[in-house]
Parts: sequence; C-alpha cells; structure tokens
Amino acid sequence: MPDTGLAHDHLRLPGTGWIARLPKQSQMNLKPDENLAYQAACFSRASASGHAPRLHAVLSPSGPLPRGGLVVEEIEGRTANLPGDLPAIMEALAAIHALPVPEASERAPLLSPADPLKGLLNEIGAQAEYLEAARISPRTRAVLEENIAILQELAVATARPPRRLISFDAHPGNFLIDKSGRAVLVDLEKARYSAPPLDLAHATLYTSTTWDVATHAVLTPEQTAAACGHWLTCLPAPEREAARLWILPMRRAMWLWSMTWCAKWRVLSGREAEASLKGEDWAADNSEENLVAHVKDRVDHYLDPEIATRIGNEFNHLANLI
Repeated sequence: MPDTGLAHDHLRLPGTGWIARLPKQSQMNLKPDENLAYQAACFSRASASGHAPRLHAVLSPSGPLPRGGLVVEEIEGRTANLPGDLPAIMEALAAIHALPVPEASERAPLLSPADPLKGLLNEIGAQAEYLEAARISPRTRAVLEENIAILQELAVATARPPRRLISFDAHPGNFLIDKSGRAVLVDLEKARYSAPPLDLAHATLYTSTTWDVATHAVLTPEQTAAACGHWLTCLPAPEREAARLWILPMRRAMWLWSMTWCAKWRVLSGREAEASLKGEDWAADNSEENLVAHVKDRVDHYLDPEIATRIGNEFNHLANLI
C-alpha cells in the first residue's frame, strides 16, 4: 500500500480481509517485541468499541521481518471529509472513551501515568529540548514557552480530567468512513489511559487537519466548537460538564506536544537510520522521498511564527464558544 506514514509499511493481503502492519520504528521507543505487544493491546482494546479494526495475528520478529508486524482487519471505506465527517469521528472517539477502564494493575502494557497532566508536561518538556537545535524562530519559541507556562500553572492545581482509553493519535487522516457512515480509527499505536479531550484536540487542531493531503481542511473556531459539542452529547449527561472544562486545556497540551514533536523531528530526521532496529527512529531514510518532503513542508509550516501565533491566539476565541 502507499507509503503514507512515518511508522509503518502496510501490505494488503488480497482475498483475506486482512492487512499487515509492518513497523519501520517504534514511536513509543520500544524494542520490537514490546512494540508489537503494545500495538496489539491498542487494537484489541479499542476494537471493542466497534470503531477500530480487529486484531487477527501478531507476527514475531524474524529475519525477513526484523521488527515483526500485526495482521489487522481491513476496513473498506473512504478518507474523511472535514467538516462533514466530524460528527462521525466524534461519535467514534466517544465510543472508545466509553470503554470500561481496567483496574490499574491490568492496564499494562498501555501507558497509564499516575498524573496524566504532569506526565504529558514531561513529554512536552523532553521534546522541547530540541527547540534550540531545531533553530526555530524566537517568536515561535516565545509563543510555545508562554503556553507551556499556562499549562504548568494548571498542573499546580489538584483537579484532573477523567481518565479513559484514548487514541492519542486521532488526526483525521487516521480515520476511514465506511458505507454506513461509521468512522473507524485505523491507525493505533500510541493509545493510553489519559484525558479524552486530547483526542478531540488531535482531531480538530490545525496541525492535524492540515497534516494529511487527503483530509486537508482548515476548520473555523465555530466548526471546532460544534464538533466538541457533538462529542459532549455522546457522553452520559452527568459526565458532560466535567469533560467540557478540560476541552481547552487539553487542546493546548495536544498542540504543544505536536509543536515540540515537530522540532524533534526536524532534528532527528537528519540522522542516519538506526542499524540496531530498536526503538524510535525518525531518520528520513526510513520513508519514501515524497513522504519525507511532505512532512518537512508541514513541520516548517507549523513552526512558522505567523502560524504558531495564530493558533496560540485561537484558544481565546474558542473559550467563548465551548
């Protein structure tokens, strides 16, 4: 299948109804066996919602497949069109978020940080260490640092968002829409037990909706607010207000995670591919030239000071709508 992602190659297995997902690397920085176990848990748990492919088999690492692979259900559908398919995407996410949360001892191998907010701030901080080497504009860096400070101040408070199973990679390009109009999240690798509004953010942020050529769209604040409102109506009434209060803070957090990842990719993509085939590896050599050129274009665009400032200012506008 076409090379459209930085983490996997995909092979359609004709006549079987299955697709092989073959890792190029582990975005979770895991060894091959651990990476397969993590992804297998992502698919097997999220598919219980009816909005993710079923897991069929795990292919252990071997000579021909040094990182192994997964065989998952092939979903027949079209790419998402925004904003029209946002209600279906929000319904899919709500169904995943509605799944029962296991006891803490049973959540492994998926991440389930003791404090999801502080854990996310730690991830953002680790990626922000690449800001200097990425040589981003001082204006962009100032916008990011201002928003990180806002999030750090929030983390001092004791309140925390509800914890549910989330995708943590819910950008529109990862969804297919089947003939019935059902949205299916087909790329699962980074699921965790954390704050559901992170998925809403990833589905509607400018850095997500303009990432994939096939689903490219620029949403207005009103369209974003309508999508979030639809997600809220999918929740049990007693949970809606608590969830609503965290939509904007987690949107800020997801944007900061995405922006600091862009800085990290700009630095690490220039390095040679890892010969060991272990863990995380963003080397451009792992993907086709056209894909790398596209990612570079998007990263440069998002880190541009005008774009960073515009998205940073959008939070104030949305505060009056959500």
